[in-house]
Amino acid sequence: MMKRVVVTGLGAVTPIGNNVKAYLEGLQNGVSGANLITHFDASLFKTQFACEIKDLDPTQFIEAKEVRRLDNFSIYALIAADESIVDAGIDPEKVDCDRVGVIWGSGIGGLRSLEKEIEDFIAGNQIPRYSPFMIPKMISDIAAGHISIKYGFRGINYGTVSACASSTHALINAFDYIRLGKNDIIIAGGSEAAVTKAGIGGFNAMKALSTRNDDYKAASRPFDLGRDGFVLGEGGASLVLEDLEHARKRGAKIYAEIVGGGATADAYHITAPHPEGMGARNVMKMSLADARLNASDIDYINVHGTSTPLGDISEVRAIQHVFGDDAYRLNISSTKSMTGHLLGAAGAVESVASILAIVHGFVPPTINHFTDDPELDPKLNFTFNQAQERKVRAVLSNTFGFGGHNSSVIFKKFED
Repeated sequence: MMKRVVVTGLGAVTPIGNNVKAYLEGLQNGVSGANLITHFDASLFKTQFACEIKDLDPTQFIEAKEVRRLDNFSIYALIAADESIVDAGIDPEKVDCDRVGVIWGSGIGGLRSLEKEIEDFIAGNQIPRYSPFMIPKMISDIAAGHISIKYGFRGINYGTVSACASSTHALINAFDYIRLGKNDIIIAGGSEAAVTKAGIGGFNAMKALSTRNDDYKAASRPFDLGRDGFVLGEGGASLVLEDLEHARKRGAKIYAEIVGGGATADAYHITAPHPEGMGARNVMKMSLADARLNASDIDYINVHGTSTPLGDISEVRAIQHVFGDDAYRLNISSTKSMTGHLLGAAGAVESVASILAIVHGFVPPTINHFTDDPELDPKLNFTFNQAQERKVRAVLSNTFGFGGHNSSVIFKKFED
């Protein structure tokens, strides 16, 4: 018999709040996390803005010596994971650490660390002097390793890499390992720190980013007629997933239950979504079936909704195909309108938003809406510009990645 899996801890480092409480306030108030890039001189780039992490001093959480040995994506991972572990009340000395794991997603990993080593190599007249920390700082799986080492968690431990679907895949994998009885607790989430020269320049070359430099606060505008690409974001989020019986025995508080998930492929194009959302349709159907829920049970869909011309339309078409008349009953919103697109961390950050919606009875808004897109059904509730109060029983959260990777996860109000 499958075990039930619940969420007992949350952590977040986002462009609209450096902890869960601040993130919640940002979501409720429809705050834009976009700003002109401060990490490097972006004046010659087509896009000169991003959703950066602000006012964060890593040394308040990690020793200064260790900070120098970590890429930012690992720093965000450690801070978010620590918040979630403390929130869940997990004491490594009071749990069986052989049955506590870490599964962490990142689409790109330590891009800035790789970029810096190459710059230093060129500046040094190509003398091959590389930092011994270069490889450990850049590899995408290292965040999971750092979390495991810090707390002595010896259960399942690895990283997931599937572009923007990475951390949702991490959550689904963690869910599966726990419900199969292989681990009692798994710290699952994702982090990303790709606001770098290579990150901005690379996505600019693909024409994936908004170039609205004169109005950057409102540049991320999912489902708006004037959308012109996504806004790159950075940060991370962590969820403590736990076997229900284990959580009960230690008296843990429970935020929500994770009840289903799915993963599919578009098998269509390396970057463009299937125009009718074929893979998105399949993954949502799979998630509902896995959760043993009907379309009528879902109250809110936290969509992938990146603010790209093609992606937003194909996802809405998929939703209408799967949900039929129920599509008009539920709320749809893209929190990327506020946080930007956190790539491999998006799924975890948006899962935290989904759980907060259940706990606090509201739907975060899709901000920056100015003009309706005639290709999108105006009768759908995209939760434009303002959060809406609503009793939320269950949330489906979508994330789709370059390569045609699709993943969805469903959280439900916990009922004993």
